[in-house]
Amino acid sequence: MTDTTERPTEADAVERPVADLTFDEALAELQRTIAELETGGQPLERTLALHERGAALLERCETLLRSAELRMRQLVSKGGELRTVDVSADQAIEET
Repeated sequence: MTDTTERPTEADAVERPVADLTFDEALAELQRTIAELETGGQPLERTLALHERGAALLERCETLLRSAELRMRQLVSKGGELRTVDVSADQAIEET
């Protein structure tokens, strides 16, 4: 009996839009991209494509981290209970 379930490969991950990747997926692909660039020996077109994809992956990771940080900042402890407060990325949380 053969397994007909298709599993994503690294090649499939490269083809996925960066905006669809989770943080872990984007970070893993960024690490693979950096490793491939560090080995060298790729044609110029491949090197440029790797740089472009790597820049997009880095931006995606940074965006997701900022979003997670903002969500964490919104949870504050008040009198022994957690509650959510609205803050923007550049606004400090006021402790009362």
